[in-house]
Amino acid sequence: MQLLERAKEFEAEGRKIIHMEIGEPDFPTPASVVAAAKVALDSGDNFYTPSTGSPVLQKALSDWYLDEYGLSVAPERILITPGTSGAFSLIYAALLEAGESVLLSDPGYPCQRNFIRLTGAEPINVPVGPETRYHLSAELIENNWRKGTRAAVVINPSNPTGTLIEDRELKAVAETCRRLGGYLISDEIYHGLTYGTKARCALEFDEHAIIVNGFSKRWAMTGWRVGWVIVPDALIDACRRVMQNIFIAAPTLSQYAATAALQNSDDIEAMRLAYSERRSYLLAELPKLGFNIVVEPQGAFYIYADVSGITDDSREFCWQMLEEAGVAITPGEDFGSYKSARHLRFSYATGLDDIREGIKRIRQHLAI
Repeated sequence: MQLLERAKEFEAEGRKIIHMEIGEPDFPTPASVVAAAKVALDSGDNFYTPSTGSPVLQKALSDWYLDEYGLSVAPERILITPGTSGAFSLIYAALLEAGESVLLSDPGYPCQRNFIRLTGAEPINVPVGPETRYHLSAELIENNWRKGTRAAVVINPSNPTGTLIEDRELKAVAETCRRLGGYLISDEIYHGLTYGTKARCALEFDEHAIIVNGFSKRWAMTGWRVGWVIVPDALIDACRRVMQNIFIAAPTLSQYAATAALQNSDDIEAMRLAYSERRSYLLAELPKLGFNIVVEPQGAFYIYADVSGITDDSREFCWQMLEEAGVAITPGEDFGSYKSARHLRFSYATGLDDIREGIKRIRQHLAI
């Protein structure tokens, strides 16, 4: 975050910064979604929905799971939240007690650790590498599970690596969590943003898996703050009680917009194709500059690169790139401690022209 803040300071001073650090789509929310929100705003229905969400949106998502994955999910199991951050806060508050623990991958999404600590529980950061495509494996879960561990979290596709967990491994992970008496929590926020393959929903392998997803990434609706979580029947009441006390309900207007978003496929596919073009460009150009992409990403809009051939301190390198070349990149330390100094993350959630300019600046800085 400090690097992003410094980048904004430079921009306020008039410098042109190339943003390859932000995990936020550069596309506007599709016009059809905005139009639906305007209609809803004029309708006067701007009151609270039930704490678990608009029944209309719950039903729309239930239908969407049948169309998208061939899965039958009861609407009442789909709880609507203020973004996926709200979903994780909800799940951990409902599931965890002080002293319990959750297994996370290192590197991984950094906010997870803080969500867990807020409950008094402990995040257990498990080092992962290219041998497991930077994901928790069934073996790693087995070896790190201990008394009081309640769940393991898989981000699929991954942030920061963009890699997908193999289907057979996802099945094994789900089976291991159930056998050990815990839950698999699957963060599927980047589903739909895959290239050459399709991500599988964890519910295909375990009907008791907890699924977190939202509209921010695939539908370019970050500021609308609407997500959802699918929970087993046994957790619905506990989650409802938490929701009633910590955020009452997700924004009504955003829920109307989200319902409309589920009907939009053309804009969503156009965005995915644009990401795919950017990804292909970076996969071709970054290795020429000395960035080693050990595992090719299949999803999201990130590339996790080994920079040990250029520097032994990715944090210092990223700050140098920002201050001297005007290119913002995220250092590996933002995602964990395991081999973080030799890694960084490129985001291609920015226009292709800017990405080309960013590569040009990096090349000039490295004198290649």
